Amino acid sequence: MTPSVTERAIYLSPWRIDVTIREGIDPIIRVSRLARAMASALDAAGAPSPASIGLILADDAELAELNRVHLGGDGPTDVLSFPLLPPGSFPVSPLAAAASPAFATPPGRRLHLGDVVVSVERAAEQAAAGRGGQTGDVRWSVGDELRLLITHGTLHVCGWDHAEPAEEAAMRALERRLLAG
Repeated sequence: MTPSVTERAIYLSPWRIDVTIREGIDPIIRVSRLARAMASALDAAGAPSPASIGLILADDAELAELNRVHLGGDGPTDVLSFPLLPPGSFPVSPLAAAASPAFATPPGRRLHLGDVVVSVERAAEQAAAGRGGQTGDVRWSVGDELRLLITHGTLHVCGWDHAEPAEEAAMRALERRLLAG
């Protein structure tokens, strides 16, 4: 038997955010607020538009399985991103949004950028334990932690990374700016 889900498309021009909420998951804050965080990250990263992106709100068990299958990781993680475009498809600077590459799609169609999967369970645990935020030592609301994870995952879909110190500093600075706005 397939678990029931709630699916909803939220349009924040030029973006369509396809939200899936797994059975038993409480999104904690309004889904429209989460979608706005995602749209802001897409704008800042200069994502090609119009486009769609998926947001899946899940639990630790699903993230643990995805982590194992796709990354060889052990146990749950808070957010995973599945980009469909190579990082070079996005502008180098987040301020270069106007210079984003043009993608030809049939009329009425949107380019799908990828999907972001978030463990609401992990976000709640991190926020409650004061292990939230970019540094893992922030005590704030579950809603704020979800907004951060969604922003972070969306930037990964748009080619951002934090493997090197300079990349991490730039990504964290952009996340702070987006969450403050």
